[in-house]
Amino acid sequence: MIILKTNNQIKIMREACQIVKETLDLMEKSVRVGITTKELDKLAEDFIRSKGALPSFKGYGGFPATICASPNEQVVHGIPNNVPLKEGDIISIDVGAEKHGYHGDAARTFAVGKIDKSLQDLIDHTKQSFYEGIKGLKVGDHLGDISYRIQKYVEDRGYSVVRELVGHGVGKSLHEDPQVPNYGIKNTGFIIKSGLVIAIEPMINLGKKEVVFESDGWTCRTKDRKASAHYENMIAITDEGIEILTI
Repeated sequence: MIILKTNNQIKIMREACQIVKETLDLMEKSVRVGITTKELDKLAEDFIRSKGALPSFKGYGGFPATICASPNEQVVHGIPNNVPLKEGDIISIDVGAEKHGYHGDAARTFAVGKIDKSLQDLIDHTKQSFYEGIKGLKVGDHLGDISYRIQKYVEDRGYSVVRELVGHGVGKSLHEDPQVPNYGIKNTGFIIKSGLVIAIEPMINLGKKEVVFESDGWTCRTKDRKASAHYENMIAITDEGIEILTI
């Protein structure tokens, strides 16, 4: 069931979304050669709690941490650990925060020190694919229009789109209907109505689209072990237009 949000509910959600945005800003400043993802996790949790919010991910389905920290070939849901980040790595960090009963959710991929140009291009095009997906989006459009535009943008540039993981609605639950794939056919799917709040999150691979799931039950990585990037924002779509809640 798709739960449309009132203007007042969207107003309440902005606070959680801004905490997520500020947490990701802190992660960007903190990512460096030699830091561990467990140290980043503690920084994120302490910051979220200092804002009177709760980490959405910690304990969700048994997930043990505040952030999903996914380096290099890991696509999403990497569990923070004590392995130091190295020069040339990339790291995808996904963050959620709950405040006033509503969730915010967003992700970014960061460079660790100096990285190869091909990896920077992957990060940049993954981010741009989000903006291509929402370009011109309005009430009355189809959800598949977002999916189609993301897929076309990245595949035209030689990248591949992960199929097994998708964007989603967000509200009082971290994951709500509808699902928002990063691939699809235009003019298909749910017709967007005013009050729809969704997380759009391209997960884009440098190599092939196939992924595997590790034995920890969470970590998803590329099958060919080539790098993957992740970029996610929450948006609210109303009769007034689109608002990106997590920037």
